[in-house]
Parts: sequence; C-alpha cells; structure tokens
Amino acid sequence: MRRFLLCTDLDRTLIPNGPNPPWPSAKALFRKLAAREEICLAYVTGRHRALIEDAIAEFELPCPDFAIADVGASIYQIRAEEWLPWSTWERHIAPDWGGMHSEGLASLLRGFPELHLQEREKQASFKLSYYVHLDVDSGALTARMRECLEREGIRANLIWSIDELAHIGLLDVLPQSAGKLHAIRFMMERQHFSLHDTLFAGDSGNDLDVLLSDIPAVLVANADPEIKSRVAATGREALYIATGEYLGMNGNYSAGILEGVAHFWPEAAAWLQESES
Repeated sequence: MRRFLLCTDLDRTLIPNGPNPPWPSAKALFRKLAAREEICLAYVTGRHRALIEDAIAEFELPCPDFAIADVGASIYQIRAEEWLPWSTWERHIAPDWGGMHSEGLASLLRGFPELHLQEREKQASFKLSYYVHLDVDSGALTARMRECLEREGIRANLIWSIDELAHIGLLDVLPQSAGKLHAIRFMMERQHFSLHDTLFAGDSGNDLDVLLSDIPAVLVANADPEIKSRVAATGREALYIATGEYLGMNGNYSAGILEGVAHFWPEAAAWLQESES
C-alpha cells in the first residue's frame, strides 16, 4: 500500500478563520480523506500544542498523526490522542543555540526597541516570538539581529510573517536547524516518505521556506496576495496555486488543500471523486 504524507498549516489554510468564505462541503470531504489509512496527516503550524488541540476541538478537525508545532521548533507524534514529543528533534536543534533557551535569547535581544515580546503562552523552549509594527523595515531589523546573535555564537532562523487580521508583523526566532521545512524533512526521513509521496499546504509568510523548496506544495486560493505573487514568480513546477475550479469548490482553505491533493496524487483524486459521487 502506497502511503502519503499530507502536511498542512492550520490558520487560514485548513482552518477557515480568514476573511474569505469557506466552501460548505470541503471540511467533510477533507475529513474523509484524512481518515483513509493511506494518509499520514501532519499539522504544521506556529501554534503550540494546547492551541492545536483547541483548534481541533473548535473547528472539528481530524486528529493528526503528527504535529509540527511552534513554527517547527517542536514535533509530536499522536497515538490514541496521546501526544508524544520527539526528543530526538529537540536534541537535533538544541546545539544551534549553544545550550541557551528562549529566555536567555530574549535577554540578548533586549536592545532592539522594535521587538515586542508575544504572550508567554506563545513562547517555547526553542521558539522566541515577537510582535513588530508593520512600519518597521523587517529586512534591516533581521540583519541587525543576526549580527547580534552571531557575535554570541548563536545560529538562528528568523522567520517573518504578517497577521493580516491584526495588522501586525510576527517575528519568530528559532534554532537555525529548526523551522517548518527542516522539521518536515526530518519527519520524511524518519517515516520514510519520498518527495513524490509528500505534500505541503500553506498560505502565508511563515510557510515560504517550504513553498519555495523542492517539496510539492499547494498555496490555497485565499492566500496572501503578496505570497502568491512571490511564489508564482519562481515558476516552480512542484508548486500549485489553487484556483477554485476543482469539484465546483472555491479553492479556499480545505477546498484548496483538496485541489492540491488531486493535482499531485491521482490516486487521491479518484478517492475524492468517489466521495463526491
């Protein structure tokens, strides 16, 4: 039996919590797809574990097999609703911060007035998250931060994105080896999935590292227009931008994920068409 690794972002990708309308039947069709034994489902998100569990309950999402949380700073395997952290992943990324955790890193970055710490529950051992006003030059800011951290021997991955609904910039500081892309590759290697059997779905700036990689990916139709333009300009064959022409759906949120699944995996397209008939 061929197995497929379906990785999806949550907010405004699988979860219909953006300004665009969802397609009414797409959620149920996604649940049917996720229930198939051929599908290994992984949520890849900036949310921490508790917020992922909240989303599963609030939006009636299928329970995943894996969760890549904290923008790729944590990985969990879920068995019978028990969340098992992958300690091997934490050991893999920890050396980049030289034995330091997020609290120590925050002390190093106190000299940057543009940075405003996010709420305590949005921090993790290897994820330091800030709010940044949108009028700040994010490129110049991250360059200065990298210089500061490198002086201290810290290898960091700085991930910039925008919360369109709150009109605020989001800046996550992770170990250089962490992030959504690195975490997905780590999972692929440990679970024996090839590029041909893997698909990622996303919508925003913190998905860019995966969207611009060699991993097959779908950008949902409701995605940030700037992100759409940026990824479309690459002409990457392994990237599909949902148009809303599949099974009469609009391509937003889970409808866009299903459209991408059908595009890349003919077997899954047949399952979806059976479900709709």
